[in-house]
Amino acid sequence: MPLSEHEQRLLEQMEKALYAEDPKFATSLRSTPGARAARGRAALGVLAVLAGLALLLAGVATTIILLGVLGFVVMLVGSVIVYSAFGVRPAEEGAAPTAPSDTRSRKSPGFMDRMEDRWRRRSEGGQQ
Repeated sequence: MPLSEHEQRLLEQMEKALYAEDPKFATSLRSTPGARAARGRAALGVLAVLAGLALLLAGVATTIILLGVLGFVVMLVGSVIVYSAFGVRPAEEGAAPTAPSDTRSRKSPGFMDRMEDRWRRRSEGGQQ
């Protein structure tokens, strides 16, 4: 069931208010291709760690030192891949750093303040 025009306008207003209130949080809610790629790299890293662990255990079981060392190296590479996948947050990629004072210097009321004001006006208007 599609939204009515009024509901779409309200939704757009709420989205704009969210971006104005906390743009970093709002952009973190969006799923970007970078986030999907990071999850893929993390999965690849976890598979590499598991494969390295298997090689390491095989090296210990067969007393082949070279196989154990190779397993350790594969585990190390997999760990680095997982760490690098989560090192840069997708919401921060390509975003210019902003000073915290930029968002706090504006004295406009926040989204919740405006909603509380609307609620007060409604309840006062209904009692008169």
